[in-house]
Amino acid sequence: MATLSAAKRLVVKIGSALLVDRDTGTLKSEWLASLAEDVAALRKRGTDVILVSSGSIALGREVLGLPRVALPLEQSQAAAAVGQIRLARAYEEVLAPHGIVTGQVLVTLDDTTDRRRYLNSRATMETMIGLGVTPIVNENDTIATDEIRYGDNDRLAAQVAVTVGADQLILLSDVDGFYNGNPNLDASATRYDVIDRITPEIEAMAGDGVSGLSKGGMITKLMAARLATEAGCAMAITLGSRINPLKQLEEGAPATWFVAQEDPQAARKRWIAAMKPKGQIAIDDGAASALAKGKSLLPAGVTGVSGDFGRGDPVLVVDSAGKRLAAGLARYTSKEARLIQGRRTADIEEALGYEGRAVLIHRDDMVV
Repeated sequence: MATLSAAKRLVVKIGSALLVDRDTGTLKSEWLASLAEDVAALRKRGTDVILVSSGSIALGREVLGLPRVALPLEQSQAAAAVGQIRLARAYEEVLAPHGIVTGQVLVTLDDTTDRRRYLNSRATMETMIGLGVTPIVNENDTIATDEIRYGDNDRLAAQVAVTVGADQLILLSDVDGFYNGNPNLDASATRYDVIDRITPEIEAMAGDGVSGLSKGGMITKLMAARLATEAGCAMAITLGSRINPLKQLEEGAPATWFVAQEDPQAARKRWIAAMKPKGQIAIDDGAASALAKGKSLLPAGVTGVSGDFGRGDPVLVVDSAGKRLAAGLARYTSKEARLIQGRRTADIEEALGYEGRAVLIHRDDMVV
């Protein structure tokens, strides 16, 4: 079973009901401060932390004086626009005293399922993490439609975990785990400590949420668990309303852990390897040697480009004799790749007419 102390890269999902007081519509400042303490402690020991937070609509609703009932789509989007500013500022203010710089990333499910948008999201968050920034990911409710209607931030959190290659995902919830029935309605319902695999029987046990502010239910959490675990990321559902919820989980608070089915990097490599290539990139012996040592593919080592592919599309990498060396996701279109092939990194901007990326295929997006 996974333990929080072993996490190398952790995604934490925070629901609206945990963050916003049901009666006043204001932030739960004490709880948020305790979460910041937990994040600081995790980062101090070397764990990367990404927060996926609901709450923008709930915060904006209060500011705009909107009723606490299901809102029309346009009012939800307006409330989100107002609330997003307050949500980002709240995280900035609570984490800054710990020396943690934050950055807001607004996404929708489309941004993590479309290959090109996926690469953009991945590159942005990887760069932020590399610079020591803690990303605060919020669903872009100001433009989303289905995401607002179904409140699927659980699955969004799983998508983010897959995107950044996290090994653990924690859903801070209004229940302390996955039960074989609704514990609020059935006193005999029991919690699972560990679920090794999501079976049809487990799926049949999922019910609807019971929170007044959070739209996601146990069904969406189970969907998130399937997505995360199949990509090699362990997931836990635990009660988030406790002060210092992550510290409490690490110290043995009740939770349900869903076991990762394989290593996250292995799952990602298998996904890339299974794609049908849309083009081919030929490279020289120097680039081939660099790939064998785990390096990224730079334009300087490219000798030829064939096919018609877009940014994020899968391509084959071959040597001068046409032998397959690798498969990967291109960070340039085929047209751009032809313009920069054989060029040094410093000459890319001159060839394209605009600033480009240093690598053609990043090592994290390649199977050798």
